Amino acid sequence: MIYVLIAVTVFLADQATKALVVKLIPDHAVIPVISGFFNLLRTENSGIAFSLFANSSSSWKMALLIGVSVALLVTVVIVVWRSGDIHWQAGVGLALILGGAISNLVDRIRFGQVVDFLDFYYRGYHWPTFNLADSAVVVGAGFLVLEFIFSK
Repeated sequence: MIYVLIAVTVFLADQATKALVVKLIPDHAVIPVISGFFNLLRTENSGIAFSLFANSSSSWKMALLIGVSVALLVTVVIVVWRSGDIHWQAGVGLALILGGAISNLVDRIRFGQVVDFLDFYYRGYHWPTFNLADSAVVVGAGFLVLEFIFSK
């Protein structure tokens, strides 16, 4: 039950932060938070995490992204469903991935894109702008890697 709560919390937090960003930050406006390190920067991303494939104009891109997202979500649900005894690291990791992936999938279906707004940088190097859902997926994958490395 705790894993469902984690997934729902990630979903709701991501949806809420994206709604706030759309409401309060004009498109491509830069709001410095920590000078030299972190800005809020509203962008729309029609690609996948960290803007990969965002500039692709292929007509099948959106169908492919939605299809892959649905397939991954079904896989996560099946893995959790079939695993009778799941270690907490894997459970948390899968819950984070599920919540983040569902949130970005909902946006992709509703709007054809997701809102990204977290902009980390150092000097001239900017990490691709991302959102809470992307963070949850990456952290969730990290939990799964730790589970894999340290499981018996």
